[in-house]
Amino acid sequence: MASHNHNIKIHDHCMVAPPSATKASLPLTFFDLFWLRIHPAEFIIFYSLHATQSHPSYFFDKVVPKLKTSLSHTLQHFLPLAGKIVWPSDSKYPIIQYTPGDAVSLIIAHSDADFEDMLSDSPHETTMSRSLVPHLESSDSHASAISLQITFFPNKGFSIGISTHHAVLDGKSSTLFINAWASLCKTNDESPSLVPELEPFFDRKVIKDPTDLGINYGHDWTKILSKIFTHENSNGRCLKIPPFQPRLEDTVRATFVLTREDLEKIKKRVLSKWDVIDGTESTKPTTLSSFVLACAHVLVCIAKATEGVQRDKQKFAFLFAVDCRARLEPPIPENFCGNCVWTRLLDTEPLDFIKEEGLVIVAKGIHEKIKMLDKGVFQDSENMLSRYVALTKEGVQMMGVVGSNRLGAYGIDFGWGKPAKVEIASVDRRFTIGLVESRDGKGGVEVGLVLNNHVMDLFAALFHAGLRDH
Repeated sequence: MASHNHNIKIHDHCMVAPPSATKASLPLTFFDLFWLRIHPAEFIIFYSLHATQSHPSYFFDKVVPKLKTSLSHTLQHFLPLAGKIVWPSDSKYPIIQYTPGDAVSLIIAHSDADFEDMLSDSPHETTMSRSLVPHLESSDSHASAISLQITFFPNKGFSIGISTHHAVLDGKSSTLFINAWASLCKTNDESPSLVPELEPFFDRKVIKDPTDLGINYGHDWTKILSKIFTHENSNGRCLKIPPFQPRLEDTVRATFVLTREDLEKIKKRVLSKWDVIDGTESTKPTTLSSFVLACAHVLVCIAKATEGVQRDKQKFAFLFAVDCRARLEPPIPENFCGNCVWTRLLDTEPLDFIKEEGLVIVAKGIHEKIKMLDKGVFQDSENMLSRYVALTKEGVQMMGVVGSNRLGAYGIDFGWGKPAKVEIASVDRRFTIGLVESRDGKGGVEVGLVLNNHVMDLFAALFHAGLRDH
């Protein structure tokens, strides 16, 4: 891990366990199994500290012990996160199992990197963020649920890097856990309790069997996994997460902000040409979500920038996940801790992303894919996997999105103020955009990207040009 950046030095590597607990296990649901062999979700929260707090002696004597103690108390409420994914020989599916003695890996590090550079939205080396994210352990026989890294920037602040196993937590569940940890860090009770909305709901009975949900992937996940990861493990029961190496060579990381006014401009442009573009929906909506508008603008700029620099890349498609908690019958509690997201594939014509009216085509396509969920979460899911495989074989560049502008990440306060920046680190592992709500709290969206140097330059020009008044 330290090899990514010579500025990082490990101060301590400890294992944090819940204060007391008995053995417990939790089944993985259909939603969880879908993500079993996907790379971890990785994000970093940066906090600025004032002079006294950011002095090394204060930080290591006061701040770190408080973060450790509150983490232990939080794990008491989130017991499965201290455990591991295992696949018992007599079980058809893997499970999450906590055994007394299990604990979460926590690295305490310090960095000599420029803290202001880390907070900057301007393009900077991709490796800078990578060094702030902990490795998530996995092997043939087990996989950790979560790992953490606290990195101190002397006289400036600190970051918390979080790696979570996607088969254990989706974005909403990860945010619930971090919010619970922050809440307990702010209280000084010996045995603190959580407010009801931060108490996790782990009961898997609320998730129905996939065949009841109108979809049948078949229940033999060993066969599905061995087909996808043929070179990994012949029996499909391997739990090791494949490498998904970060794209660190010739790439830069940057953040772009879409203000509420920017989103309004995009919306007007899309709706003004809505009826000119063919689509399945007859009625034009009165409004469009920030998610649709942000994704459409950014994806079209990425596609055009990529095609402009790498002429052989002209075909694009878009995969995105949707939170299904409120969309299932009956709805699932908001504090359900696990996965409750399902993927949609925007498979417009692959060249649509770089057409003159690409923005309208893509925005309309995403909107209509989301509207289809009203007819059922798994509408048309049977064909999605085969379409995905067919498109990738054709050389279509898949683009994805992680995070959400609705998770409230900038409200996570451990007692030293709100985040100075929130970054989704794992966008460097795939061709993916990261979404977070705007840090100024005014309804905008922050977009995190890792792109080739030259592609990023062209993307920036297209991004800003597309927001000017025409």
